Amino acid sequence: MPGHDHDHPHDHDHSELSETQLRVRALETVLTEKGYVDPAALDLLIETYEKKVGPRNGARVVAKAWADPVYRARLLKDGTPAIAAVGYAGRQGEHIVVLENTPKLHNMVVCTLCSCYPWPVLGLPPVWYKSAPYRSRAVADPRGVLADFGVTLPKDTEIRIWDSTAEIRYLVLPMRPEGTDGWSEEKLAELVTRDSMIGTGLPKAPKDLK
Repeated sequence: MPGHDHDHPHDHDHSELSETQLRVRALETVLTEKGYVDPAALDLLIETYEKKVGPRNGARVVAKAWADPVYRARLLKDGTPAIAAVGYAGRQGEHIVVLENTPKLHNMVVCTLCSCYPWPVLGLPPVWYKSAPYRSRAVADPRGVLADFGVTLPKDTEIRIWDSTAEIRYLVLPMRPEGTDGWSEEKLAELVTRDSMIGTGLPKAPKDLK
């Protein structure tokens, strides 16, 4: 399987990220137990970072690639500096490889041993991405997983699974929806979903925008 290399301390036990997560969890516990913070407010905050702030960064990258052929070529050749050039870089995004979907090839990303994920462009990994069923079924039955997400691809479309590691993270460049000729990058970005950049979903269609 492309990109599969887990010969490293993959679960981040001693990393700064793990320490940060532990500190945040401890802080959450203290604040909620003392009644300073409503648990629902914390959930909302986490949801904001998981589904809105982070994925918006990736959506801008994808939209720029859709609108600018020169940038698209740069992004596919060497994702990390191309992404950094538009302001998104940092920890968990040191080496991002961009995978282009085509009518004949659909890319899907998993991390089979934990939850390596390109934080600078996608934010927090969703709960299902870290779950054992997704991590195992994405490899064994990718079409079944896609069906669970409501995605059905043509039978002749190859599905390629990419296994993220601590060294390499992946970002899927989904196909640009039809009917978007002449759209601005800002408007194109509204079509890009988090799941379409993982490969478990597709971009919105123009008619889906409110």
